[in-house]
Amino acid sequence: MVNYSPETLNLTFAALADPTRRAILERLAHGDSSVTALAEPFDVSLPAISKQLGVLENAGLLVREKDGRVRRCRLDAAPMKEAVQWIGRYRSFWEDRLTSLESYLNELQKQEDPDDPTNT
Repeated sequence: MVNYSPETLNLTFAALADPTRRAILERLAHGDSSVTALAEPFDVSLPAISKQLGVLENAGLLVREKDGRVRRCRLDAAPMKEAVQWIGRYRSFWEDRLTSLESYLNELQKQEDPDDPTNT
């Protein structure tokens, strides 16, 4: 069983909870970008984008580097891997439960109408 860091998961999920931050990560998935270029499609100030980048950086999802006078950002998806694994544990749990429920409902349907030719 994998041990998950509650702090890492909390920071990752909190960072992913905001649509602006998800859009920034999506853009960075296509390659590194300057802060100015990342801010371009959003109708908010550069300081507001900088705050969003800080949340992503604090969660470990983004790395900011200074390249001369330009601040460049790149995606670091490693924290998302842990989140995906955590979600995966519960996905398996619910798939098993839903499969059991489906079997149970099929049995109930067969008992209700045993002459129905679709009940096989």
